[in-house]
Amino acid sequence: MPERGRRDQSGDCKSGDKRYTHNRDYSGYGAEEERGTAGDRRAGENRQRDMTTASHRHEGTSRRQKSKSQFKNIFFLKSHKSLSPGICQLAEVFVNLLIIICAGVPYSNYGGYRDLASLGGLYAYYYGGAGAFTGADAKRVQELDRLFHELKRPPYIFTMAAGGILMIYAFAMLGLGIFRVPFRCPPVLLVEAVLSFLIGLGYIPGIAIYFIKLKETYDNPICKEREQMYKSKGHQGFDCKYNGADIAEGLFGVLGVVVFIFSAVLAIRAFRSVQELKKQRTNQDDNF
Repeated sequence: MPERGRRDQSGDCKSGDKRYTHNRDYSGYGAEEERGTAGDRRAGENRQRDMTTASHRHEGTSRRQKSKSQFKNIFFLKSHKSLSPGICQLAEVFVNLLIIICAGVPYSNYGGYRDLASLGGLYAYYYGGAGAFTGADAKRVQELDRLFHELKRPPYIFTMAAGGILMIYAFAMLGLGIFRVPFRCPPVLLVEAVLSFLIGLGYIPGIAIYFIKLKETYDNPICKEREQMYKSKGHQGFDCKYNGADIAEGLFGVLGVVVFIFSAVLAIRAFRSVQELKKQRTNQDDNF
């Protein structure tokens, strides 16, 4: 009996050890499962946080790209509108160039009489006869040509000088526009508008003074005597009246009035467009 009881006790102890070991294994498995669940939960939270951050970044990037594309579209439209002042400034250059040409042609044309018949020979045969001035008449008509040329020079000199200055002004405004100075400093457009408007109005008295001076030149006794002498020999084209270059000068002057005043209007419109563009750009920067 004692041995059997001892054997039963030892069996109970072994079974108890087995149960204890089995319970200990299950308790370790539960702890590991809890740690795995907590790790999965933490990884899921991190993954969700990363996804949220990435979505916010993507949303901000897309919004920034959208605003930039809108700004580029607006600037593209504004740049097309800003081409009009440049075209108008090129028209100013072209008009003043034509004015200089129309004034330079009569200025450079001396138009003096050449007494080729006095050279004799073939010259006397081809250029002599009833239409030639000889002796004192030839010297007198040459003197009248010289005096008339000196008399008509001041209006043409004034016209060429004014046209050259206005060409320089137009080129300067065009250069400022090419280097985008009005966009960086919009008040330049207001200065341009004021100057262009004043220049446009200044054309009107300039044209009036030009024709008044020419009228005085053509009414001068020197011109009248010269005209009579050439008519006495049957020569045409020496009348004391406005010629084609003078009339073209006046027409281009009127065109200059229109072009410069229209340029002033475009400069004001460009100033408003630049201010609106800068305001939209500031609002977009504030949104970020």
